[in-house]
Amino acid sequence: MKHLLTLFLSIILLCAFRTPEAPDMEQIHREVTDPESQYYYPDLMARYEQNETIMTLDDYRRLYLGYVFEEDFNPYRTSNYAPVVEQLYYKSQHTKSECDEIIKYAQLSLKDNPFDLQQIDYLIYALREKKKNNLANIWQYRLNHILEAIVSTGTGLSPEQAWYVICPQHEYFILNRMGCTAQKYEFLPPWFDHITVAAKSEKDSTEYYFNSRYFLKEYQRKYLYGIEEADSIAEAEITTQGE
Repeated sequence: MKHLLTLFLSIILLCAFRTPEAPDMEQIHREVTDPESQYYYPDLMARYEQNETIMTLDDYRRLYLGYVFEEDFNPYRTSNYAPVVEQLYYKSQHTKSECDEIIKYAQLSLKDNPFDLQQIDYLIYALREKKKNNLANIWQYRLNHILEAIVSTGTGLSPEQAWYVICPQHEYFILNRMGCTAQKYEFLPPWFDHITVAAKSEKDSTEYYFNSRYFLKEYQRKYLYGIEEADSIAEAEITTQGE
């Protein structure tokens, strides 16, 4: 855990040398749905699955954030295999056969949801336990760059600098990687998740903000209202917030 915490903090430090940039989601939508674009989503995902190690931060930002525009996207979807992995993982020690089971079911979960960060984390652990370090390194590289894509979208310290995520699970995954313990959740209209964490020291922030606009909008469009009504609701929330 200490190694993972240090690794994530190094990712934040790396991003600190760049100016955080809120994504232009409308532009990303155009790019990932245009077959002529270098960021066309099927091509991006193919590069990711082929373990390409020359994908840039811009590639990963579009790979991660652009997933909300895929037809099978559901921010609240949980694979049927995920509980199996969790039950196996939370044991004090694991046999080789148990590690094989974790690998098997984590991979099945990721076929259903490629951005289940917790399942990626479980998979890396089991691969390292099995001494399959080359494959573990590939998955670690993927996870590191997904996290970098998230923290490059802001500082997380205010609604204006909120981190963009594509599902609620990622909010808690990020905070966990920072060594934070979530204490309170609050939804701030029109689309911000505000999470208060236990204080680690006087200089550390105890409040973090996540932008949930696009995963909420896509969920509403696909599963609750339809695109026109979802757009109307979002616009009404913006108007009300500004009054």
